[in-house]
Amino acid sequence: MQDIYVGDIGKGFPFVLVHGFLGSSQMWEPQIEYFKKNYRVITPDLPGFGKSNKSESYNSITSMAQIIIECLKKKKVEKFYLLGHSMGGMIVQEIVNIVGNQVSKLICYGTGPIGEVPGRFETMDQSKEKLQKEGLKITSHRIAKTWFVREEKAKYFYLCLDAGRSTNLESANNALLAMQNWNGLKKLKNIKNQTLIIWGDQDKSYNFDQADVLNQNIKNSELKIFKGCSHNTHLEKPDEFNDYVEKFLQK
Repeated sequence: MQDIYVGDIGKGFPFVLVHGFLGSSQMWEPQIEYFKKNYRVITPDLPGFGKSNKSESYNSITSMAQIIIECLKKKKVEKFYLLGHSMGGMIVQEIVNIVGNQVSKLICYGTGPIGEVPGRFETMDQSKEKLQKEGLKITSHRIAKTWFVREEKAKYFYLCLDAGRSTNLESANNALLAMQNWNGLKKLKNIKNQTLIIWGDQDKSYNFDQADVLNQNIKNSELKIFKGCSHNTHLEKPDEFNDYVEKFLQK
């Protein structure tokens, strides 16, 4: 198993944050600052993304889950809270299916149980075609705009732009393929962990049905909807997001 970059800061119970497509650990900046006071915040850059952009990328959600499990093993992290955003939300569902007893609480955020999401702002095939045609620079800007209600005027838009441009075409294409081929619907009944599902009411990547299916099928779950947010609630309303997540972890 190859090495990837893993941010590791703060002291306390481990809290692992997994970013999504065209993302990086850098996109958790407001969360790292907030949670490092009381938690050991662990933020991996997935293979091919962020500071792991020299690592060989994967075209499988399960393989991405395995590498994070391996990283935590190396760090001797045996129990942890786990949050996944977007594609990272698919990855954390797989992590729970593999090592569920190690996950104290689970947060599925801006995500769903299937990769080929009906009603997404464009299909996975369209994303792949545009990626090849336009290149990474234009694609990362175009997609990052959909993640914010205020589009490129959003305060933290630059974090997403930087993250997207730090990857490469192959890694982005592999990630799209990984999502397209993934379906975790039948495994949801296996998730016994206390789970928080977070959704922004103007999310263009994952519609309400996706969040609702998670909530209906994960037995011990609750759903929190943030009003006036798109796909990146944690960067659109970071204070409210952090506060709500902390209350869930402290329950």
